[in-house]
Amino acid sequence: MQIVACIKQVPDTTQVQIDPVTNTLVREGIPFIVNPYDTHALETALRLKDESGCRVTAISMGPMNTEATLRKALALGVDRAVLLSDRAFGGADTLATSNVLAAAIRRLDDEEEVCIVFCGKQTIDGDTAQVGPGIATRLGWSQLTLVDRIVSIDLDQRRLRVRRKLEGRHEIVEAPLPVTITVVREINRPRYPTVPMRLLSQAGEIEVWSNRVLKMDVREIGLKGSPTWVSRIFSPQRDKGEIIGDGVNDPVGAASLLVEKLLSKDLVSL
Repeated sequence: MQIVACIKQVPDTTQVQIDPVTNTLVREGIPFIVNPYDTHALETALRLKDESGCRVTAISMGPMNTEATLRKALALGVDRAVLLSDRAFGGADTLATSNVLAAAIRRLDDEEEVCIVFCGKQTIDGDTAQVGPGIATRLGWSQLTLVDRIVSIDLDQRRLRVRRKLEGRHEIVEAPLPVTITVVREINRPRYPTVPMRLLSQAGEIEVWSNRVLKMDVREIGLKGSPTWVSRIFSPQRDKGEIIGDGVNDPVGAASLLVEKLLSKDLVSL
């Protein structure tokens, strides 16, 4: 039985720049990192491996330089790393991405039963939180989102209980295996790789699966399989604020001035 952790290589958003002419991301010289939410998904998978003995497979879709992200996963202790890389996968939105990841998980399941798929809640470059649920939908599995604690797992009974972090409260949910889970940062603190594991990871094998392996319909992947696309990227422009009146000594007068200002800009009506 195996656990799959989906991880993504993303640009470091603290150093992202936008080309003012093309309105696209400037990728040259921008460092890439493992999506922070995915590090918690990977750590959760590894902790279950420590407790249950299940094998952990890390998968990622991206260009060939994504191998660096998967080597970090090997250094942390995953048993297998699979890179989904093909020009046909390029330009995928969340729908096409979840199609490819689900197909890869089905192939892994054919080789050895997959009981849980872990994903981060969302990625810091897209922020859609759609890929994890999309994988679950395409696999036909239960999905548990926003998980901040694995309460219990019974592999013999094939049941899992988790705690979900909702707005202002928590929710305890139980589901049958197999299941897809998206996690939040509060679930754990990711481990650091040891020096020996770092060295071993450099010699570890990373399997590369192209569409020749997955044999997917090209109309369901990449740009052709993406009903949505990014038309423009831009930095938000904010005008300097304006202080109106004296809200401390004359709050009524300040409120009147504010209403007049809003009326003059046709932002409110009386």
